[in-house]
Amino acid sequence: MNTFGKNLTLTTFGESHGPAIGGVIDGFPPRIAIDTDRIQAELDRRRPGQSHITTSRREADRVRILSGMLDGITTGTPIGFIIENADQHSADYSELASTFRPSHADFTYQQKYGIRDHRGGGRSSARETATRVVGGAFCRQLLETRGITIAARTIQVGNIKALNETADPESNIVRCADPDAAKEMIELIERIKAQGDTIGGIIACRITGLPAGIGDPLFDRLNSRLGAAMLTIPAVKGVEFGMGFDGCARRGSEMIDEFSTAPDGSVITLTNNSGGIQGGISNGMPVEFRVGFKPVATLLRDVNTIDSAGRHVTLHARGRHDPCVLPRAVPVVEAMAALTLADLMH
Repeated sequence: MNTFGKNLTLTTFGESHGPAIGGVIDGFPPRIAIDTDRIQAELDRRRPGQSHITTSRREADRVRILSGMLDGITTGTPIGFIIENADQHSADYSELASTFRPSHADFTYQQKYGIRDHRGGGRSSARETATRVVGGAFCRQLLETRGITIAARTIQVGNIKALNETADPESNIVRCADPDAAKEMIELIERIKAQGDTIGGIIACRITGLPAGIGDPLFDRLNSRLGAAMLTIPAVKGVEFGMGFDGCARRGSEMIDEFSTAPDGSVITLTNNSGGIQGGISNGMPVEFRVGFKPVATLLRDVNTIDSAGRHVTLHARGRHDPCVLPRAVPVVEAMAALTLADLMH
C-alpha cells in the first residue's frame, strides 16, 4: 500500500494539507556518498509554483534528512526524511467536503474508507510524489556508482509531438524536446489554463548502462516491474516499451532486433524495437519506455456531479491546480525508474 519495493523499500506518509509529508528508505546500502544538494535539485524540478504553467501553490519543498547518514555517507540504517507543507489554502476545498469531483479519487476513497481528507485530495494528491523524488534521488546516486543513468523528457502534450530530441537538461517544461515543439507545447498549456481546462501527454524515459540479465521471469519481469511503478504515479493511464503499441500493428520482420557485436566484442542489437528488454530481462541495450498521462481531473470551470447524498449539483472547483502535470512529472518518472532498478539490483 504505502511501501514500494521488496528489498530496498520506500515508505511514504502525509497528506497534501497536513503539516508535512515524508518517507523512510530502508535497505539502502551503507558507505554510499550522497550529495544532498543533488537531492534538493531533483525536488526543485518537481516543486509547485516554478512557472506560470504550473500550479501557483508556493512550496519551498526543502527536504530534511533525519536519519541514516553520517557526514554525507549512508550508514545502512533507515533513511528518514520530511518535507514540510507551508502554503495550504484548505478553505478553497470546503465545497468538496460533500461533493465528488468527476474522475477524481474523492468518490472511491469515500467508498473504501468511509472518510476522506477533502483538502487538496489528501493522500490522493500528487503532492505525495515529492517523497518519491527524494527516494529516487538517493537511488539514482546509487545506480550511478554502477554506471547506470536515467533521463526522461516530455515528447507530447495534447496532439503536439516533439519531432527531435535534442538534450536540454536545464528545461523541466519539455526536457529534451525540440525547441519548436517546446514553444508550441507551452502555448497550448497556456491556452488550456486560460479556459479553466486541462491537457495530458506523454513522457519518454531512457535508461542507459543497465547490464544484460536484470529482471526475473515470469512475474518479476523488468518491464512488468517498471510498468507497475509508473502506474502508481497519479494520472498515469498507460505504459509502452520499445516500439510499443505501434509495433503491434507491424510484421515480425519489422519488429525483431537482430544481434551483432560491437567493436569491443560486446553483444548488441542493430535496432532497439524491444526497448532493451527481451523475455522480461534486460539485454544490455538502452531501456526505453513511454508513459501516458491523462488530463488533470480538477477543472476550474463548471462541471456536473453529485454530492454525498446523491443529489445532482454543479461544481465550480477552486484552489490551485496544474493545467498539465507533465512539466512536473518528468522527475517523478525518473524517480520511480530509479527506485525500481535499485530494488531489483539490490
